[in-house]
Amino acid sequence: MIDDAILAQAEALLAACRARALKIATAESCTGGLVAGALTAIAGSSEVVDRGFVTYSNEAKSEAIGVDAGLIASHGAVSEPVARAMARGALAHSRADLAVAITGIAGPGGGSAAKPVGLVHFAVAARGGDVFHREERFGDVGRAEVRRLSVATALSMLQEACARA
Repeated sequence: MIDDAILAQAEALLAACRARALKIATAESCTGGLVAGALTAIAGSSEVVDRGFVTYSNEAKSEAIGVDAGLIASHGAVSEPVARAMARGALAHSRADLAVAITGIAGPGGGSAAKPVGLVHFAVAARGGDVFHREERFGDVGRAEVRRLSVATALSMLQEACARA
């Protein structure tokens, strides 16, 4: 899951954030900590990585990072509003400058016509700045591949946010 390409992305992100003295937090649902795992696989990552939240259940999203349960009830856990709230919550509950959030349906089950397997919502928040959202529909390409693509997308979005900071 954490292949050489992902490790190279993680290493480049860490270097860019280190150069700007930026810290990162993650709030992960369908990736189950793989983004934090990719980052912390690199020696010296403690200079950049503040913390990671694995908020797999709806309750964890609310209890650990303050996502309003009503927001989850009205939009569903896999939605743009929840991804944005997760990113804001990760910032609020950390010392990070940038936070990424990932919530999606990795499969093989759990999808619907409105929210199919492979649907993933991402958000990146910058302390004192904007929250950027991206929706990807990777398709029913298998659980491992949805998760791998999600990690790569999250790292890419953090890289973009680092460049803007």
